[in-house]
Amino acid sequence: MHNHWGGTLEINGADSTTEDEKSRNMDWDRASISHQGYHHTLDETQQSWLLGPSDKKKKKKYVDLGCIVCSRTALKWTLGSILVAFFVIGLPIIIAKSIPKHKPRPPPPDNYTVALHKALLFFNAQKSGKLPKNNGIPWRGDSGLQDGLNQTDLKGGLVGGYYDAGDNTKFNFPMSFAMTMLSWSVIEYEHKYRAIGEYDHVRDLIKWGTDYLLLTFNSSATTINHIYSQVGGSQNGTQTPDDHYCWERPEDMDYRRTVQTTTSGPELAGEMAAAMAAASIVFRDDPTYSKKLSRGAETVFDFARDFGRRLLKRRGNPFIEPFYNSTGYFDEYMWGAAWLFYATGNNSYFSLATNAGLPKNSKAFYMSPDLSVLSWDNKLPAAMLILTRIRLFLSPGYPYEDMLSSYHNVTGLTMCSYLRKYNVFNWTRGGMIELNHGKAQNLQYVANAAFLASVFADYLNASGIPGWNCGPDFVPLTVLKDFATSQMNYILGANPMNMSYVVGYGPKYPRHVHHRGASIPNNKVKYSCTGGWRWRDAATPNPNTISGAMVGGPDRFDNFRDVRTNYSYTEPTVAGNAGLVAALVSLTSSGGIGVDKNTIFTNVPPLYPAPPPPPPPWRP
Repeated sequence: MHNHWGGTLEINGADSTTEDEKSRNMDWDRASISHQGYHHTLDETQQSWLLGPSDKKKKKKYVDLGCIVCSRTALKWTLGSILVAFFVIGLPIIIAKSIPKHKPRPPPPDNYTVALHKALLFFNAQKSGKLPKNNGIPWRGDSGLQDGLNQTDLKGGLVGGYYDAGDNTKFNFPMSFAMTMLSWSVIEYEHKYRAIGEYDHVRDLIKWGTDYLLLTFNSSATTINHIYSQVGGSQNGTQTPDDHYCWERPEDMDYRRTVQTTTSGPELAGEMAAAMAAASIVFRDDPTYSKKLSRGAETVFDFARDFGRRLLKRRGNPFIEPFYNSTGYFDEYMWGAAWLFYATGNNSYFSLATNAGLPKNSKAFYMSPDLSVLSWDNKLPAAMLILTRIRLFLSPGYPYEDMLSSYHNVTGLTMCSYLRKYNVFNWTRGGMIELNHGKAQNLQYVANAAFLASVFADYLNASGIPGWNCGPDFVPLTVLKDFATSQMNYILGANPMNMSYVVGYGPKYPRHVHHRGASIPNNKVKYSCTGGWRWRDAATPNPNTISGAMVGGPDRFDNFRDVRTNYSYTEPTVAGNAGLVAALVSLTSSGGIGVDKNTIFTNVPPLYPAPPPPPPPWRP
């Protein structure tokens, strides 16, 4: 059968396979053909190649930890992460902490810090009474334990305090000034004392002095009629055994020690008030003791202000007049009132300190060079400076501004007078300013002036004021600091003698200090009143080093005689060393720079008028 295209319609069998089909069959994979003859079972992998992924899910494995069940994979990852963290973070920390630490050494203390450590030790050497075990002066022991025991109104006598200088006398007046200066320096520079590790030490020194001052009057009363102003002393030109005629260690004193009582003495009481008021701020962390000091200060200041008691304590007293001869008391009124205002916040003291009568009677505005010199006698430059402090930092305004502005102006002129270019004071060729007309024992005044200049510069700097005016000249603060450092450097050895006038500082310093305790050997031998003269007159150096003592200093030609019997050159005093300490701490870089602006104002109330009460609510 054929179709219309000419082809057959028959269906042929296998044998009828065309040649074309045979050629195609020959091209097949012989491996595939070989499987066609028998049945073969494929494994899973092979089936997956042919059939694709199976719908059957792989079963997860879990770990039972008791409290929780988690997958084994998650557990493995967690443990692995912990191990990695341990090796990357924990192990280095453990190794670092196990290595011994080597802290960087602090920078060495500057010269002023080194000298300051020593200058404070001088006060330990001057202590009277029963000494603590940690006093730190091996050649000193208990002394003056019988002082004042014959006074019937005293319980325990007048034991304690400080010996004034190279003798064994206790003068309240210069001792009080020394305590005021030490307290002032702590109030301004507490951070520096802490930084050099002397904060507790200097507080102990201040308390040793103020504890004694509290014994010298009835500190529990509100009014008093006398003060015990001095223990020991001497009369010039006599051979009576006393503190000057005899040369004995304080521990060996066997002569009669008189007690001086004063029923008047505004200069003494004013300075005692300043000392206790300033110390009450230092001990503000001990409210009981601080309050005792401030109340005692108010009591003695009332005594000072009593019109019937305004006769200077020195008048006609041969035990006092030749030694600490005060020239007035209105400066102590200003000084004491200022410190009492800081200590109590009582505005009546501020009103007194800014009363026009005080600068008038004290001649504060006369601009006499002598009145620009701070000393145990003249407090005017310091009093006006701490009152200027109020103006700089608090700006109280009316009614105080006029007087505070005058104090500020005079303070600036005082600082100008210290600068060599204005020729107010003479200077030695070696660079020391002469603040006592070329007389002996000048260094105590030099140290005080250095402190005033340094602290005034710090006040202005803390107020953001870059300098002050001396007439038409604007003077930057660095000039004041340069003056202060130049004078302290002179004291510490930068002078024509190449000698430090602070005992124990530097390689060269006075070895024949006019001081009884330092000049007599501590060999358990008691030398009599005149038996000690052999040590006074000996040409050999002192057997005991009285570290930190600032001696009287050189003369106006920069010459110094290291001779024990010449006290003008070689005798130290507590008043002089207090100024030295204050100047050194103000200049040291240890603990940072600048003053503590706010501590002194702790008890000071707002000085501006209280705002008026709000008006009553409106009623229709």
